[in-house]
Amino acid sequence: MATLLSDFPETVTPTPDEAILAQESSRRLARFIATNRKKPLQLRIHPEDAPEETVAIPESAFRLLNDILTQMAKGNAVTLIPVHAELTTQQAADILNVSRPFLVDQLEKNVIPYRKVGTHRRILFKDLMEYKQAMDRNRLKALDELAAQAQELDMGY
Repeated sequence: MATLLSDFPETVTPTPDEAILAQESSRRLARFIATNRKKPLQLRIHPEDAPEETVAIPESAFRLLNDILTQMAKGNAVTLIPVHAELTTQQAADILNVSRPFLVDQLEKNVIPYRKVGTHRRILFKDLMEYKQAMDRNRLKALDELAAQAQELDMGY
């Protein structure tokens, strides 16, 4: 069964107080991650009016948590999207910061894989990110070529 992006929690935008707490938490967590590479870490949870519990969490999950905290510390909104999530054309266009008609054109040209559900197109987040990374690489390559040409022509760049 397909998993739509709307099936996942909404974007979290940190308050200023949460950003400060996230910054401190991120710093402290980073120290543990650096010294415990590839080993599961234990997290002790002590809720008010409840017994303390210890939970083993994979190191990779702690790295992800640290990345989330780092972004929250910067005041950035955060959304966690599984790679198998399916996006609508509008959601995909929003992620790429392009118009929906442009995205649909890319789909119809088979530049980005998609499937149809009735009359609606669905794009896997994984496929959208592969397209975005390819476009980013192409842009950087073009910029490098322009910079090299500018150097060859002694344009002062």
